Amino acid sequence: MAKVWLVTGSARGLGREIVEAALQAGERVVATARDPRRLADLSARYGERVCALALDVTDPQAARHAVQTAVDTFGRLDVVVNNAGFGHLAPFEQTTDDDFRAQIDTNFYGVVNVTRAALPVLRQQRAGHIIQISSVGGRVGIAGLSAYQAAKWAVGGFTEVIGQELAPFGVHVTALEPGGMKTEWGTEAAGATPELLPDYVPSVGAVTKMLQQYVGHETGDPAKVAQVVLKLAYHDALPAHLLLGSDALHFCGESDKARAASADAWRAVSAATDFSAPAPLPVFPGKASA
Repeated sequence: MAKVWLVTGSARGLGREIVEAALQAGERVVATARDPRRLADLSARYGERVCALALDVTDPQAARHAVQTAVDTFGRLDVVVNNAGFGHLAPFEQTTDDDFRAQIDTNFYGVVNVTRAALPVLRQQRAGHIIQISSVGGRVGIAGLSAYQAAKWAVGGFTEVIGQELAPFGVHVTALEPGGMKTEWGTEAAGATPELLPDYVPSVGAVTKMLQQYVGHETGDPAKVAQVVLKLAYHDALPAHLLLGSDALHFCGESDKARAASADAWRAVSAATDFSAPAPLPVFPGKASA
C-alpha cells in the first residue's frame, strides 16, 4: 500500500529530490516549503497525490497544521522527513545572536516541532517512520559552523533518545548524515561569511577556501540519497545514525580516530574521579553491557 509522506524543505535541493522520488514511486506526499508557490509544478504533474503546503518549521502551530492536513487529505501519515535546514559559515564571535538563533530554530527546533506534531498520529497508528536529514556535521566539528553543527549534534542525540522511546509501539527513527551534496547548501553557507577578523583567517578562512573549491564538485548525488530515503521508509530495523557518502565516511572515520586517541591519552584522568570503591556500572535498557 502506498505510504503518505510529509517532507519539509521541499522547494529545492534534497527535499525536492525526496518528494520527486516518492511521487514517482506512487506515494502520496504533503510537500511543504515557506513559499508553496515554488511547488506548483508538482501539483500540475502529480495531481491529487501531492498536497503543496506552506510551512515554517520554526512555528509549532504551523507544524501541527501540516500534520493535520496530511491526515485530513490522505487519511493517515506514514513517513515524516525533517529536511528543512540551512547553515552559515562564520566565526562564532562574528555570528550575530539573531543568525545563531535562526539556525538553531530551523535545524533543531524545526525537527522538534514537526516530530512533536506527528507523534500522536504515529503512536495511535502504531506505525510510522521519522527520517531526520542531519549531516556528517552532526558527528564532527568544523571551524565556522558553530550554530549549524551544534543543531545537527542535537538532532543526533534527540534521534537516539526518541528512537528508544518510540520503538515499542512500532515507530522507527533514524538520522541520516550525508557529506557534501550537489545542492545550494554550500553556496548559501559561503555567501553569509563576513569579512574575517585576522585572528580567524587560519581557521575559518581555511574552511572558507576549501568550501569555495568544493562547491560544484561535491561527492554526494542528492537523487541517490533520495532513493535511500525511499527505501528506508520500508525498513523496520533502522540505525540510529547512517552516514551517506564516501566523504562522510572519511571525515567521520578521521574524527573517531582522533577522539579515541584523545580518550586513551586522558584515560587515567577520566578514571581518577571515581570513589575508591565505585558501584557496579548500570546497564541501561536497550544498551549492550560493557
